[in-house]
Amino acid sequence: MNNPAAVYRGDGHFEIVDQPVAAPGPGEVRLEIAFCGICGTDLHAYLGHMDARIGDQRVFGHEMAGTVVEVGEGVDGYRCGDRVVVRPLDNCGDCPACNNGHAHICHNLKFMGIDTDGAFKRFWTVPAKLLHALPDNLSLAAAALVEPTAVAAHDVRRARLKAGECALVIGGGPIGTLIALTAKAEGADVILSEINSTRIRMANAMGLEAVNPLETDVVALINERTGNKGADVVFEVSGSQPGVDLMTEVAATRGRIVMVAIHANRPLVDMFRFFWRELELIGARVYEPEDFDRALELLGSGAIDVDAIITDKQPLERIGDAFASLTGNAEALKTLITITQGE
Repeated sequence: MNNPAAVYRGDGHFEIVDQPVAAPGPGEVRLEIAFCGICGTDLHAYLGHMDARIGDQRVFGHEMAGTVVEVGEGVDGYRCGDRVVVRPLDNCGDCPACNNGHAHICHNLKFMGIDTDGAFKRFWTVPAKLLHALPDNLSLAAAALVEPTAVAAHDVRRARLKAGECALVIGGGPIGTLIALTAKAEGADVILSEINSTRIRMANAMGLEAVNPLETDVVALINERTGNKGADVVFEVSGSQPGVDLMTEVAATRGRIVMVAIHANRPLVDMFRFFWRELELIGARVYEPEDFDRALELLGSGAIDVDAIITDKQPLERIGDAFASLTGNAEALKTLITITQGE
C-alpha cells in the first residue's frame, strides 16, 4: 500500500517519499486524506523562518479533510468510511494551562504538521479524540476550510461579539476574510479593511463590505456609521504597523481589540489610547473544540460559502509549485493540495 508524502527538506524544497503506513494504536485512527490546504504557517516554514523548529524531514499540513480507513482498539464513535477533520493540537495535559482548561494554549503544545508530521500525505494516523465528523452536505474540499474557519470562530468568540455591534477587520487574507464572514453570520455590522484590490473585489463578491484604507478614511467611515462612537470590536489580522495604528484609532470607548496576527517585529502601540478610552486588548490563538463545532455549523448550514475562498487546487506531486506560487502573491486566498479524490 503506497503512502506518498511531501517531505520538506529545507531551502524551499519538497521531496515526495513513499512512507510506511502506520497502523493505528489504541485510541487512534488511520485516515486517508482527500484535501489539505496551505496555511500561512506552512508558507512561513517553507520560506525558511522555522527551520530550527521543523528540521528537514517534516511533513507539513493541518487544514485537512479525509476519511477513516482503519480504527484502533478502544475507539468509540468512529468507523471506517466516516468523513472527518482533525483538530491538530497535541497538548501535554499536565501544565498550568492544561490544568486550567486551556489545553489549546498548552505550555508544551505540539502543533501537528509543524512539530510532528502532518497531512500532506495519503495516510495519516492520529488520536481519535481529535476528530470532528463532517455533516453529510459538506464536501471534502470545503471541509479543508473547517480548521481556518475554527480560527475565525475562536477569534469572534473571544471578542464577545454581539449582533448589531460594529466590527472592523483589518487585513483581508484568508483568516481575515473568514473572521469577517463569521462576524457577519453573528449579526454584526462588518467592515473589512484591505489594501489589495483583488482581495477587495473577492470580499465584495462574498457579500462583505471591503474598503481600501489607502483610498478611504476608515476612521471617518466608521464614525459616520456609528454616530462618532467607533468600532465596538476591532480584529487586527494584517500583522502590519499601519494596522496596529488603525486598531487603536478606530476603536470605540471600551472597545475590544482582538490581536489575531503574528507580528514578526514588535509594533509600536498607542498605549495612551488604551488608557484614554479604556480599551481592551484580547489575545486569540488557534481554537478549542467548540470552535470546530461552530465552524462545522457555519459551513454545513451554508452561512459561510468557502468555495469562493478556494482559489487553486494542485496535486500532491506539484506541492512545490503550489507553495512557490503563493510566495509574495497577495491575490491568492486558499490553495488546496489534492491528496486523493475523495469525492
